Amino acid sequence: MRIGVPRETKDGERRVGVTVDGVRALVADGHTVTVDSGAGAAVGFSDDAYRDAGAHIAATAEAVWASDLVVKVKEVQPGEYGLLHPGSTIFGFHQINRDPALLDALLRARVAVVGYETVRDAEGRVPLLAPMSRIAGRLAPLAGADALSTARGGSGVLLSGVDDVPGARVVVIGAGNVGGEAARIAARMGAQVTVLSRGEARRAALVVSLAAEGHPIRGLGVDEAALAAHVRAADLVIGAVLEPGKLSPKLLSRALVSSMRPGSAIVDVGIDQGGIAETSRMTKITEPTYVECGVVHYAVPNMPSLVARTATLALAAATLPFARRLAAGIDTALAADPGLMAGLMVRDGDIVHAGLAADARRRAAQAAA
Repeated sequence: MRIGVPRETKDGERRVGVTVDGVRALVADGHTVTVDSGAGAAVGFSDDAYRDAGAHIAATAEAVWASDLVVKVKEVQPGEYGLLHPGSTIFGFHQINRDPALLDALLRARVAVVGYETVRDAEGRVPLLAPMSRIAGRLAPLAGADALSTARGGSGVLLSGVDDVPGARVVVIGAGNVGGEAARIAARMGAQVTVLSRGEARRAALVVSLAAEGHPIRGLGVDEAALAAHVRAADLVIGAVLEPGKLSPKLLSRALVSSMRPGSAIVDVGIDQGGIAETSRMTKITEPTYVECGVVHYAVPNMPSLVARTATLALAAATLPFARRLAAGIDTALAADPGLMAGLMVRDGDIVHAGLAADARRRAAQAAA
């Protein structure tokens, strides 16, 4: 099979879909791999290294996107819509739910899209999303610390505190891969952490584990009154709620955000699925924050690219086995693996994924109302 590895074009994105070792494995499997020139340069993978592993280095994006299987990181960008061709398969993060224009482009191009974020393993987990979620979770308190700085319009509260001055009050909404890591890092930095989550078992395990480290946090269930009270009292709120393949629930209304203390901050990690705050809108790595309702918002959809080499190595290690299965025969791979089939979003001009279809119907109904 012809496999293409494009250079990412999303703002600030420096990751690459396949490493040098990954190319070597795919070539050993008998496939032809074409890598966009400079695709891995930002994370230490030179064109010469890819060439030595058996890849062809392409001078144009068209040569890469002409492949049967395109393995990338972030969703197809508007400048890439014209490079799509019928019958090809795009394997990467897609987050189509929030972007009707992207969905329309993919449907019109009659491509197959397999989303990292919705591929499942035998236990129903999301093994390709998980490493990026953990990285984003670890970065979230650091992003929040920056957002709280006076340079960003924040209140000037130091996340860790100092001497007799206590650390910032941090509320983490969600206790999954993102929320768990965010709570751990914030607590270890010295913040006063409260985790709000409907998942009692994960929340309890997180509380016990951090208490054993000497970093006690509070773990509470979620109800409307508790959520509002803790959000209003917070210096920093980290949104860590994700429903793979669906838009994020809007848990923070504009009225609630307006009631937060001036200079407080929201890091809305799930912004690529719409985010949990009504006031959140997508930002980018080069311009990560804005102030609305007196609150500093950080809503970067590709946070792991801030640590692009680590993120590339973690992501590629998780995705390569699935890419090899797809390269051996897409129809066979999807039929043999229900978890991989769960990642299929669109194909041949049709929406396949149930969550995506439900969001598309909801959006159409709202537009018609």
